[in-house]
Amino acid sequence: MGNYLFTLSTDSTCDLYHDFVVENDIKFAPLTFMLEQDGAIEEHLDAFTEYGQYVDFYNRLRGGAMPKTSKLNYESHYTHFLKLAEEGAEDVVHFTISSGLANTWENAEQAAADVKKLYPKFRVFVVDPLTATVGQGALVRVALKCRNEGKTAEEAAELCKSLRLHIQHFIVADDLQFLKRGGRISATAAAVGSMLKVKPIISFDKEGKLGVIDKVMGTRKAISYIKAKLEKEGPDPAYNYVFIVHTDNEGPANELAEFVRERFKIEPYLQIMGPVIGSHVGPGAFALGYISRSERNEF
Repeated sequence: MGNYLFTLSTDSTCDLYHDFVVENDIKFAPLTFMLEQDGAIEEHLDAFTEYGQYVDFYNRLRGGAMPKTSKLNYESHYTHFLKLAEEGAEDVVHFTISSGLANTWENAEQAAADVKKLYPKFRVFVVDPLTATVGQGALVRVALKCRNEGKTAEEAAELCKSLRLHIQHFIVADDLQFLKRGGRISATAAAVGSMLKVKPIISFDKEGKLGVIDKVMGTRKAISYIKAKLEKEGPDPAYNYVFIVHTDNEGPANELAEFVRERFKIEPYLQIMGPVIGSHVGPGAFALGYISRSERNEF
């Protein structure tokens, strides 16, 4: 388990790349997703190892494949934690998807408690990030830094919980039909938005739920909106992380990355979004997130 005070663990909705997870000894619990096309249903593991797999997934969605995702259930968590306990883990910091999107956090808590009955020294500090994708990944990176600095599991978990509501998110979807299917916006709003080329700016609220916080006309205005927010309040200097993610739409993501480099002298983490959250926003989306001094959506 390495010479660390705790084991670091997360489900796959953190959208951290495979190589990063392996290199940093992060224990990984992948979700599953399904694709339905031409009457056939395929089940896949959210555990891509190459960039091309992400691109292929979004091309499948563009081609009419219907995605369906499922949360990690109690049994999956129990199996994951039991393996860690059998390998000798004692203190574990584990990240789930936001409780505003699924009750995965409760499943993790219950499974950890049951494994503890077999391994009394086994303790899991479950962190509900109140976010997902790169926001969740940001907190995993904070916990990783804590682990590498020799902090305890409890210290790392408490720090991450204190930072949750300071993560800003600006998510821009391309096709509103995916959000409609997920129940995030109404059918009428999706139809009008698609017709008028309206780009909703989506964010997580303080309960970890997704919602539309603003609407702009077109991609150029959406990029300008995000830049203006960064100008108003940039990253907290104590956490100089900026995360940019896209669903096979590199142009806006690269433009935002260049802005961050020039304006803040920060090298952003730039990556493609995994299939679980990507299923809900659809192809062509892009997003930027960072840790600020203000709480989320307060400026």
